[in-house]
Amino acid sequence: MIRISEIRLSIDEDESLLTEKAAKLLKINKKYITALTIFKKSIDARKKDDIHFSYTVDAQISLDENQIVSKCKSQKVSLATPYIYELPENKRISPYRPVIVGFGPAGMLAGLILAEAGLRPIILERGKGIDERQRDVNEFWTKRKLNEESNVQFGEGGAGTFSDGKLTTGIKSPYIRKVLEELYEAGAPEEILYSSKPHIGTDRLAVVVKNIRKKTERLGGEVWLETKLEKLIVYNGFVHGISYTRNGVKSDMEADSVIMAIGHSARDTVEMLYALGVEIIQKAFSVGARIEHPQSLINKAQYGKFADHPKLGAADYKLACHGLHERGAYTFCMCPGGTVVAAASEKEGVIVNGMSNLARDGENANSALLVGIEPKDFPDSHPLSGIYYQRAIEHAAFELAGGDYRAPAQLVGDFLNGIESKSLGNIKPTCPTGVTLTSLDGCLPPKVTATMRSAIVEMDKKLNGFNTYDAVLTAPETRSSSSVRILRDDLCQCNIRGVYPCGEGAGYAGGIVSAAADGIRCAHAVLGDEH
Repeated sequence: MIRISEIRLSIDEDESLLTEKAAKLLKINKKYITALTIFKKSIDARKKDDIHFSYTVDAQISLDENQIVSKCKSQKVSLATPYIYELPENKRISPYRPVIVGFGPAGMLAGLILAEAGLRPIILERGKGIDERQRDVNEFWTKRKLNEESNVQFGEGGAGTFSDGKLTTGIKSPYIRKVLEELYEAGAPEEILYSSKPHIGTDRLAVVVKNIRKKTERLGGEVWLETKLEKLIVYNGFVHGISYTRNGVKSDMEADSVIMAIGHSARDTVEMLYALGVEIIQKAFSVGARIEHPQSLINKAQYGKFADHPKLGAADYKLACHGLHERGAYTFCMCPGGTVVAAASEKEGVIVNGMSNLARDGENANSALLVGIEPKDFPDSHPLSGIYYQRAIEHAAFELAGGDYRAPAQLVGDFLNGIESKSLGNIKPTCPTGVTLTSLDGCLPPKVTATMRSAIVEMDKKLNGFNTYDAVLTAPETRSSSSVRILRDDLCQCNIRGVYPCGEGAGYAGGIVSAAADGIRCAHAVLGDEH
């Protein structure tokens, strides 16, 4: 197979021309190309008067590939090997079935791999199945009635189910392709296999999550929904079992391998692990707000005169600046054509996130505008101090907005001028529980608001209109990542042997793909554990 990069198509050219352009770069007749697939596709919008698509394709040809590549003498052409995931050898001899705690991206892929290996894993998920979970979330959004065990954070699919389904990642892992292929097989759009900015969409994620569960069950795994881990049973530094509650009944089960894929919001579980003596350290995280603009403004800023072209869709952005302190501020999880999400999981706490459907056809664009918080900023040196800091911010937001799960909000112009917002402008906030106009200084730390003010001004220089006066800031966003790291060794085990801290909640991932890849890594570690 030959990989050819930097093939350019204008936004009005059809992809059927790729074969012809590939043949030209290979200096062969296109009849010798027997198959051609897109490996990567991106929009190049660096020059607003010359927006185009850039492709990397894989071509199979009926000629000697080595000879063709050698003759081309082009850095755009190289030999490539098709990706094939290989399940590692199962060295495990334990009579017990491995247990996985959490059915978010990390737990789903860990369970799938162990099921493919024939180990029949048991997966515990404290929340409900996706259909019931969606009903509970909708009740919270419409009636502000929070179910602490079934919400945006907890339930089948984890927190990622109520998000944009964004699959971009900064990690380098051999397992990324496996993750994408499993998601595609489960019903995600084919574009995730080659788009430079792949996403599934909230509406499609529910189907994908359910299909991954069904596949795991077909392979012999079990997913126990509405089942909460209460405690690990530990003796002489080794895990010997778990205590859990299912259908209101507390039970024990023997187990010697437990993957803790708990997500970043299972704070009670982290506290349980800490009480057992698990080594946990503080970890930097971020705090900020969601910023909403009209999607049409973002499209024009990014695509200029091509803003309404049907092939381009809703534009996104990614901005960062280093201003008042070492980590500066940055945008995160930008949701084109999306909505702000009320994402509380604890009583008397308010948090927001963002999501968008596959079509990304909503009126507003939103993104987190975040400021880094270092451990030195935490109230004290306790390993869980970051969790308590997050909780304090979330409770302050709850009180500030009226104590009924509405979120505090402020116009960008008022925020920059340090005055409380009294009325909305032309941009309508999308948070489903509603917002209370106020001053975000009432819930966000001074370091965060000062850095955000500096960043908004700087980011407007990179994206015209970012500091639009009536753009809406809705706060707080506190759970973009975990505030703890549960230490593990090269075998992925913590100081209690047989326990595998995994994914975002353990501090080893930051997003759907990186969490799922870490789930595969931990599953491999279980397969290689000869006990």
